[in-house]
Amino acid sequence: MGLFEKLKQGLTKTRNNFTDKIDSLLKFTRKIDEDTIEELEELLISADVGVDATESLIENLRRRIKSERIKNADDLKHALKEEIRGIFPQKSITINTPCILLIVGVNGVGKTTSIGKLAYNFKSKGYKVLLAAGDTFRAAAAEQLDIWGKRSGTDVIKHQEGSDPASVLFDAIQSGKSRNVDIIICDTAGRLHTKKNLMEELKKLYRVCQKEYPDARVLSLMVLDATTGQNALSQAKIFKEAVDLSGIILTKLDGTAKGGIIIAIARELNIPVWFVGVGEGIDDLQEFNPDDFVDAIL
Repeated sequence: MGLFEKLKQGLTKTRNNFTDKIDSLLKFTRKIDEDTIEELEELLISADVGVDATESLIENLRRRIKSERIKNADDLKHALKEEIRGIFPQKSITINTPCILLIVGVNGVGKTTSIGKLAYNFKSKGYKVLLAAGDTFRAAAAEQLDIWGKRSGTDVIKHQEGSDPASVLFDAIQSGKSRNVDIIICDTAGRLHTKKNLMEELKKLYRVCQKEYPDARVLSLMVLDATTGQNALSQAKIFKEAVDLSGIILTKLDGTAKGGIIIAIARELNIPVWFVGVGEGIDDLQEFNPDDFVDAIL
């Protein structure tokens, strides 16, 4: 199965929630009037596109209906596709090596699993990869990462549970430099006693990177669970306040009808979605392509 077919299959629930309802609305529409637009607005919000993104889309559609004299359902759907595409930040995934990827996010979103799949993805492209078990606060996090390390054929640097995450990253950087590793992927804590503690811990990891490996490009990718819908957006806003987020990894897209949350994230945070998870397999983490996404849901 090709990548687009996998994405399309993974987005089945979102498409059923999104496109089928839009098609049902437009099927019996003889002319595009204000009632049609208001119903479309309600459908977008119910698909977790978000209020801000929906208002922007509807405002642009109203303008295009007038300027382009849109009178039928097909033209309206085509305009909607173009407007959704236009929301996504025009930033491509660029990995300049050496690179350190700090993987952030709350517990339970699929962070460790995503790291294993990322390692496999990068290794399949010829990069030398090393993993750092920086979430030392969650029981068995390092062991879980070890399992994914074996699956992807990637070494893992780990310390005892409860040790300092910065020291794990320090050792990973020294090991990475001596082995000429291209990409170091570091797991980070998803929960500490307070939000302030968690954010301070992440900032400390940044400082270790800058001090110990100034030549490396440091990127932070946030893992979000698509099934949580608007809650994922709230999480991203909190982390964005403390960390310069380079991109988003959206997991469990195949298990939800709330795939429209990608549009809300792009509109409200202006952070590119780098990868999406569309299945359980090690090769089911795909680079996100806005054109493919829009074609798959519409």
